[in-house]
Amino acid sequence: MLALGLLLLYCLGLINLSSAEEGLEFPSFDGKVRVLDVNERNYKKALKRYDMLCLLYHRPMPSERELQKQFHVTEMVLELAAQVLEDKDIGFGMVDSHKDAKVARKLGLEEEGSIYVFKDDRVIEFDGELSADTLVEFLLDLLEDPVELISNSMEQRAFEWMDEEVRLIGYFKGTESEHYKEFQKAAEHFQPYIKFFATFDKGVAKQMTLKMNEVDFYEPFMEEPVTIPGKPNSEQEIVDFVNKHKRPTLRKLRAEDMFETWEDDMDGIHIVAFAEEEDPDGYEFLEILKAVARDNTKNPDLSIVWIDPDDFPLLTRYWEKTFKVDLFKPQIGVVNVTDADSVWLNMPNDEALPSAEELEDWIEDVLSGKVNTEDDDVKDEDDDEDDEDDEDDDDDDNESDDEDDDD
Repeated sequence: MLALGLLLLYCLGLINLSSAEEGLEFPSFDGKVRVLDVNERNYKKALKRYDMLCLLYHRPMPSERELQKQFHVTEMVLELAAQVLEDKDIGFGMVDSHKDAKVARKLGLEEEGSIYVFKDDRVIEFDGELSADTLVEFLLDLLEDPVELISNSMEQRAFEWMDEEVRLIGYFKGTESEHYKEFQKAAEHFQPYIKFFATFDKGVAKQMTLKMNEVDFYEPFMEEPVTIPGKPNSEQEIVDFVNKHKRPTLRKLRAEDMFETWEDDMDGIHIVAFAEEEDPDGYEFLEILKAVARDNTKNPDLSIVWIDPDDFPLLTRYWEKTFKVDLFKPQIGVVNVTDADSVWLNMPNDEALPSAEELEDWIEDVLSGKVNTEDDDVKDEDDDEDDEDDEDDDDDDNESDDEDDDD
């Protein structure tokens, strides 16, 4: 079901259903084949030819017709991305996991269905929604410098508005500073998923309370950053700190890294919150979630995934059917990532959302195991038993009616 929903998402990047005025024409496939069939004969040449090489590691062509259609749609996603980025020196290719197993081993390709990007001596795995627009945005971000400079108050304000993302900022003397170069090298480890910023401006640094060679780490939705201790920091110190703290207390599911986020579960479960930010109730609920996250930011066992249904309109009905919830109003629950079993906080009063204290009490029950997805299995079994009892009652009633008719 999830694959079907994502397949529909893919198609949005491929089909131009109506004509448009000049300046608003979405690209459509022009028929020219640009995606390479990468094999043992040509993979070295492809790596040397392009600044970046984007490879899809895939299973062999399936025999089932429906799966073949899905395979061809995936091919077309790559073709359209290759067409749009043709002048950016980015190559695109496909590696068959059976036919080209030797090449896959040499390149370090492991997960079938994944896209790997080769840039300089780095390999970056794309863990986002496989649509042409998301992939193109991801690759364009990779082409940029790993560190973005902030040089004035307007850029500083824009940085502060990025409260949904993990980000770092450091204050250095200039581009030739050895400590800035260490910061740059650390940024390459996380590009483009985690944003790194730097300033050489004394005024900006003062406004952000940064000292020379100091690096601040911003967790999403938190009001205050955490300073990486032991300045000036080496590349490895920064990398270690980010790896230790990169799972936020509250994080938003984003198209560009949705699978990485979903795979980063806590002992097989996620606490998931659905809330539309543009909806008044959704906005209020999100503010309550932020307050809970800020109060519990030092709890390493707590991580809440916020999903805005408006960001994934084609998955909304799938989620409603799978989790048996109404996403026209805010929801929070526990989801088992293995079988999608879930238990949701009961909010019977449509007029009143739970308070921060009520949410914290419920989260404590989740973390202690009092609330868990096994409750969902018990409820389903009870529902099945009730259905069987109803059927038995109906049978008894029918038998009684038959006896009355005989009389």
